Amino acid sequence: MTERSLRGVIAAVATVIDANGSPDHARSLKLARFLLGNGCDGLNVLGTTGEATSFSREERMGLMSAYRDNGLPMQRLMVGTGAAAVSDAIALTRHAAGLGFAGALVLPPFYYKGVPDDGLVAYIDAIVKATADQPIPLYLYHFPAQSGLPWHVALIRRLLEKHRGRIVGLKDSSGDMAYAREAAQVAPDFDVFPSTEAALLEARTGTFAGCISATANCNADLCQRAWSSGDPVASEAAVTIRNLFNGKPLVSGIKALLAHIHGDPALSAVKPPLAEPSAADRTAIIAGYDAVRAKKVA
Repeated sequence: MTERSLRGVIAAVATVIDANGSPDHARSLKLARFLLGNGCDGLNVLGTTGEATSFSREERMGLMSAYRDNGLPMQRLMVGTGAAAVSDAIALTRHAAGLGFAGALVLPPFYYKGVPDDGLVAYIDAIVKATADQPIPLYLYHFPAQSGLPWHVALIRRLLEKHRGRIVGLKDSSGDMAYAREAAQVAPDFDVFPSTEAALLEARTGTFAGCISATANCNADLCQRAWSSGDPVASEAAVTIRNLFNGKPLVSGIKALLAHIHGDPALSAVKPPLAEPSAADRTAIIAGYDAVRAKKVA
């Protein structure tokens, strides 16, 4: 297995959408390069912020291939491969492995709720078995508010006992820091990434491997200063930007702000069922962001 290279500030990078509702490869790759050059240690491609579950398997695989074919540093990229159908999750994970992604981020199969742990174990078993010839590191994606299925700590322990060396970490989007800390204690080599940059100063102590944040699309430079040097002022500014999205639609809000930051209205498009934010939310987010940036954090 490839040595783990995913640590630090990782943006859950947005997927740019073209006029036909398909992934805009050129703009998506341009955004990825910008983020990798301006504070991000890595990227989580086709996660929740990347609207992965709104695209077909073929669209997801096509965008994944574009990252490799256009020379992006695959050792710095994680990609979401979870799906409701285990056959889709297997196909996506095998494709990710063949392209050289540094890790696959696996949502549980999210349609049926209240399934027993045995069912979730069988899902992971199938992915592990199908990728044994190209054993890409697997990261569990814990987002019960969206998936309805938690990777609870006892289940993580069970999976690690069964697939030590393949299950290597977890992205925690629950917002429950007590859970994140407990998960991080499961094994010394189990890498946990909270979904908030507010955890970066704590991550520097070794508790976490970094963060995987949606808002790092917009504040990666500040996040990197918090991560690499423990700068409390930069950390506060990064979290202030994150908090601009409280009570507002996150993905569409981030894309509206990206359109403002990069001067490209095409970046604001979202895929149904998401919708663009209200004019009031868009104005508030942009004004708040500009106010933070006007302070020119030293």
